[in-house]
Amino acid sequence: SCSSCSGKTSCASVSTQCLLVPLLGTTEQSLTPSLQLFIDTDEVLSQSSLLKAEQTQLPQPFLIREILQTLNHFCHLLFLQQVRGGDHGYRHRGFGHPSVTLTWSLALAGGGGISCVLQDGEVFEKAGVNVSVVSGFLSEEAARQMRSRGKSLKAKDGKLPFCAMGVSSVIHPKNPHVPTMHFNYRYFEIEEADGTKQWWFGGGTDLTPTYLNEEDAVHFHKTLKEACDKHDLKLYPKYKKWCDDYFYIKHRGERRGIGGIFFDDVDSPSKEEVFQFVKSCAKAVVPCYIPIVKKHCHDSFTPEEKLWQQLRRGRYVEFNLVYDRGTKFGLLTPGSRIESILMSLPLTARWEYMHNPPESSKEAEMLEVLRNPKDWVH
Repeated sequence: SCSSCSGKTSCASVSTQCLLVPLLGTTEQSLTPSLQLFIDTDEVLSQSSLLKAEQTQLPQPFLIREILQTLNHFCHLLFLQQVRGGDHGYRHRGFGHPSVTLTWSLALAGGGGISCVLQDGEVFEKAGVNVSVVSGFLSEEAARQMRSRGKSLKAKDGKLPFCAMGVSSVIHPKNPHVPTMHFNYRYFEIEEADGTKQWWFGGGTDLTPTYLNEEDAVHFHKTLKEACDKHDLKLYPKYKKWCDDYFYIKHRGERRGIGGIFFDDVDSPSKEEVFQFVKSCAKAVVPCYIPIVKKHCHDSFTPEEKLWQQLRRGRYVEFNLVYDRGTKFGLLTPGSRIESILMSLPLTARWEYMHNPPESSKEAEMLEVLRNPKDWVH
């Protein structure tokens, strides 16, 4: 889920006109896959009143434009990969179409979000992309968590107005040889008692394979490193370590996956420079991941390999519900849309009592890397 926006749909102080309303027509559509679904998102982008700064109190309309463009582009590619990668054969075998759900949500004020979720496909068992553009007042618990990270937040009459926007996605493929991928890029702004505003960007992209493929790991990390290096050679090693540390499942002594990059509370050197860095990272998502999907989506697999995938997805659920900052923020924020917050969870997962893979097995090899992260590029 989005680590700041979290699908929130009810809050205060924003124009009641929303970027999500034009052309969607109903609050939820469950469709057979259709390119028209994503063309609609393009038209929402072009017609949105929120993109006109004079009509809204939300800051940074250019950020909203970038977020929606990312949503549209990534949904296009996921759909095309689903069709080209397997669903023609899927339909011919009598299983019908995978379910694609496009949901928009809007309160009387406070913005809203778009969630696009594909389920039960042949390539993607569950794939979701979520956009939120919201504002309101921080809950006491959310403010406490931010202060614990070093934020000096001075409330007026106990209230801290905020604005948050972001795009996030989690892709859970069907084939255990295709890794799960997550990305999230977001902007957060808080107004303090004296009217000054604190702002920051956060986000990242990370990979969670069921089985280790070193060539894929190198490709994934190299692509992200190249995106970071365009801005500062120090960023990739810093954010790679941050990612390994953040996605640590403490009670298991394992990382969730093989990492990638992760950062939060980034507010320097300037808003424009950080924004350009975030754009570079977001644009690296497709080239770092889609080639891996194409490479492995038709790999054969055994029932035992599928079982191991389900066990690893159990770890994914544990991290997201116990440790993930965005999930906790969303669940603590009144008016949050729970379906959007929990969109990141896999369709299926499994827990077995005292499961330990055999020594020297492919499963044990994966566990070793999760317990002792590697440097994939130098």
